[in-house]
Amino acid sequence: MDGAVPGDAAWRGSGTAGYTPRPVLTNDTPTANTSIDPMLPLRAKAGDRQAFAQMVDLLYPRSLRFALHMVGNREDAEEAVQDTFVRVYHNLSRFRDDARFEPWLFRILANRCRSLMEKRRRHAAVVQYGDVPERGNAPSETAERDWTEEIYRILATLPAEQREAFLLRHVEDMAYEDIAAVTGVGLSALRMRVKRACDVLRARLSEVMQNDR
Repeated sequence: MDGAVPGDAAWRGSGTAGYTPRPVLTNDTPTANTSIDPMLPLRAKAGDRQAFAQMVDLLYPRSLRFALHMVGNREDAEEAVQDTFVRVYHNLSRFRDDARFEPWLFRILANRCRSLMEKRRRHAAVVQYGDVPERGNAPSETAERDWTEEIYRILATLPAEQREAFLLRHVEDMAYEDIAAVTGVGLSALRMRVKRACDVLRARLSEVMQNDR
């Protein structure tokens, strides 16, 4: 492959330069996290630039959503996602034909997010998601937005490894086996990270609900 990443504007996803994901933590369509056609990565690996551009278009929204929750600001999130797809493109030859593409992609993306968070720190020198308390019946659009923003704030206070595990499990809907492939962490440790994240969310959101009464 040559040095150029295919697709230019298209490679940044269907929204091009101004793409903004909807500010929700969970998926609102049944196909939101449907796996891509397993032949697409193989075609891209064989040099099919259109296949790679199609993969980016399909996976950019999910990738940006994950990065936004991880790093907490849009500029760093976009940098992480764009750098990830550049790295993926130039390392497709290392992708195993019998592997699943999404865990491989998210492993690279998670590493880029960790690197950016570390750089920012230097510069600055349950178990089911449904267990999170519900806000009440038929909240207004404003209340729903405030509730989502409160979840964002709580997630941002979690240790990075807990936030990462929670997002991969309950937002990206990955199986624990795939999360292990992304993070390199054992299944028991991952389940504990997710549980601790959910425990914190439940406790903190319960406090918010009590204070609102």
